Amino acid sequence: MAEGFSVTTFVMAATLPWPDDSPPADALGALDPVALIVGGKRRDCAIRKISPLGTTIRGATGEAPGAQVAVELATGHRPLGTIDWVAGGEAGIRFDRPIDMVALLNRTLLSQPGERRTMPRVELRCHVGMKWGASLAAARLRNISARGLQVEGGGSPVADWDLPPRDTFVSLFIDGLVVPAGEVVWRKGNLAGIELMEELRWSSLMPWVREAGRRGAI
Repeated sequence: MAEGFSVTTFVMAATLPWPDDSPPADALGALDPVALIVGGKRRDCAIRKISPLGTTIRGATGEAPGAQVAVELATGHRPLGTIDWVAGGEAGIRFDRPIDMVALLNRTLLSQPGERRTMPRVELRCHVGMKWGASLAAARLRNISARGLQVEGGGSPVADWDLPPRDTFVSLFIDGLVVPAGEVVWRKGNLAGIELMEELRWSSLMPWVREAGRRGAI
């Protein structure tokens, strides 16, 4: 994936980001800025993952688990929460109330200049069909953005027979979404990162995310 783009991940499922939830293998870009409000003091940090139930913040917080905080997002959202864990320069925050991820995605898109509006990285699960040459494979989507996607094969973590090797050009098939062809740019066990030949427009990706939520695919 292209270096320099934001790799902050919007997790659609109602799960908590945990300290052992490592960044994706292609996480080469920047992270979106965020401010942590603790006792009236504002600290600039970066946000690695956010879900309806919580968020992972990167940057020294100086606070121990149990501290009451507010997370000031670039969109203007300011959910309240509690620091759940601190590890490796990151902190996990559990929100007091679940947040609406579709609304957050909408406001994130609206905060961008119209001519450069780009869908951020979204984590959800669904089936992906892959074809290269005479080969076919069924994979599971892990995350998707305007520029690419990460998929998981059905083999063991050390086997790679069920996914195409690096530098392979593939056709992709996802129910309800027209996806351009792509190239496998990295492989790690049964995971693969695919860079798309053409950017996926937010105007097609966002309705698909909404529909995936209605179908319970996330």
